[in-house]
Amino acid sequence: MFTFCRSAVVVQRKLNTFQITNLLNSITKRTMMTTKINEVQESYLKESCILVDKDDNVIGAESKKNCHLIDKTDNKCLLHRAFSVFLFNQSGELLIQQRSDAKITFPGYWANTCCSHPLSNPGELEAEGAIGVKRAAQRKLKHELGIEPQQVPLDDIHYITRVHYSAPYDKTWGEHEIDYILFTQKEVDLCPEPNEVQNYKYVSQEQMKEFLANADATNTKISPWLQLIAKSHLFEWWTNLNNLKSNFNHGKILRL
Repeated sequence: MFTFCRSAVVVQRKLNTFQITNLLNSITKRTMMTTKINEVQESYLKESCILVDKDDNVIGAESKKNCHLIDKTDNKCLLHRAFSVFLFNQSGELLIQQRSDAKITFPGYWANTCCSHPLSNPGELEAEGAIGVKRAAQRKLKHELGIEPQQVPLDDIHYITRVHYSAPYDKTWGEHEIDYILFTQKEVDLCPEPNEVQNYKYVSQEQMKEFLANADATNTKISPWLQLIAKSHLFEWWTNLNNLKSNFNHGKILRL
């Protein structure tokens, strides 16, 4: 009887080891699947971004991939030029989007209307009046949200200021940007690209404040750049939506 019980224990132990091995293999496979970069998003990593110094002077170009890989020596990425569009409807509500789960950095996070990078090409490098950045914004509004360029003319995209921030996503990827803040107030037709945007909504100032305040309690992920901009000047700029020129600060880069 004792021998039988001992054998049963041995069999049970072997079974547990077998089950544990299968479980670990299953977890490993699932991890490999979930960490695999989306093919469409991976193709964008070849794009050439604009490298800048801390004062936004162009110093070169580098792939989007290399711009977002964290340097282990200082835990930062290469500093590059970016933009954040804040699009309002005629009621003064802000359009915000939830990033697709396919995104490499901050997937599933809520952000402002559109965030991306001007590319290192003559049209988007042009500095006068931030026209190159505005062209990039117009391009990405079409790509991410399906907004036709004629609905957001370059003259109606207003360059407010620049902010400098750094934010790691994980141990591999992150953000380090001189970010051009762009405001526009237009009624637009939306047709989001699912690989870029999984959800969107218009919010009033009060709704936005509540949305940010309740983020932790509701397990809502907010992009670090939106959090930083909201904590600094967003609501001040928003209040002056009918007098945007009073918000312009082109001579100083805000360090967030």
